[in-house]
Amino acid sequence: MLCYVFVNAINRKACNENGVTVPGLALTSAWAEACASSSASKIWVPAGTYQMTAVDVRGPCKAPIEIQIDGTIKAPANPGDVGSTRWFKISYVSSVTLSGSGVLDGQGAAAWKQNQCSKNFNCKLLGMNLVLSYVNNSIIKGITSKDSKHFHVNVLGCNNLTFDGFKVSAPGNSANTDGIHIGRSDVVNVLNTNIATGDDCISLGDGCTHVTIQNVQCGPGHGISIGSLGKYKEEEPVDRITVMGCTLKGTTNGIRIKTWPNEPGQITVTNVRFENITMENVQNPIIIDQEYCPWNQCTKQNPSKIRISDVIIKNIRGTSATKEGLSLMCSHGVPCQNVQISDVDLKFKGAPVISKCDNIKPSISKAPACTYA
Repeated sequence: MLCYVFVNAINRKACNENGVTVPGLALTSAWAEACASSSASKIWVPAGTYQMTAVDVRGPCKAPIEIQIDGTIKAPANPGDVGSTRWFKISYVSSVTLSGSGVLDGQGAAAWKQNQCSKNFNCKLLGMNLVLSYVNNSIIKGITSKDSKHFHVNVLGCNNLTFDGFKVSAPGNSANTDGIHIGRSDVVNVLNTNIATGDDCISLGDGCTHVTIQNVQCGPGHGISIGSLGKYKEEEPVDRITVMGCTLKGTTNGIRIKTWPNEPGQITVTNVRFENITMENVQNPIIIDQEYCPWNQCTKQNPSKIRISDVIIKNIRGTSATKEGLSLMCSHGVPCQNVQISDVDLKFKGAPVISKCDNIKPSISKAPACTYA
């Protein structure tokens, strides 16, 4: 195995320890050499503190590459100095391992005040800590994403990608900082991961299939969400999503499917399983919201066209911060079909929660009965 030691790239006048600027040339140069090698390679970032402007590395490469980060790499604190909306991007490559005990620090505190994306779809996007585009047969393990300016991780067009022992760290008031956002990807696993952030811990966009989220600790944050969906006509179906063995603590939502009304998207969401999930003082623990319209950015003149079916919600236990523990508000244009709810034991101030339903007739066993509007 060939090994490229990041700190030794000082010979290229590109990086240094103890906060001296790292323009990204050292990492991109090491990647170029590793990518051209016919033997497996490792790029190592040793312990230390580094600063780095935007880096965009891509394949295809000839052999597997591991990037081991044991130091702390910091983005410029000023959003305008990052140089891209994607601070560290890896794309069009297979067999990559991103590992280590280190930290990708987006230094996002100044940016959160400027982030209006939750209120304005035409907002200026800020820098995401890690972007994985068309990355296949790869694993992200051990490292921490801290204080991203926007999403911590954005996954697009990937196949057979695993996060294991990954960590996201940001305060609950960090605006629009989804922990891991996944879109148009197949066979993605998020395992044994701890996420604390200011938006969805994990969000799944359109085109996600065969996604498994298991043993994830979420909080603070906005929960684990499928969607929002339906905003755009060209969206792709969502199928075979499993969320199990997770704990949500102090989040503003628990498990959620959300779709826009009065919009052109008309895909299906099928074969979804939420199972063995613990809620600790969670607001709105279980949600299907087909009238999702944050900050009144839409009208509800026409119903959502997203068809939700074959959903299992099983063994959900713990405490709710709201009396309404289940809110299942489906589209009156395409009502939810074949939703099974069982073994739901959620308490609000010591008493069982209630369930509010519309345009859905779920199969219920050992769970709160529906109250219809």
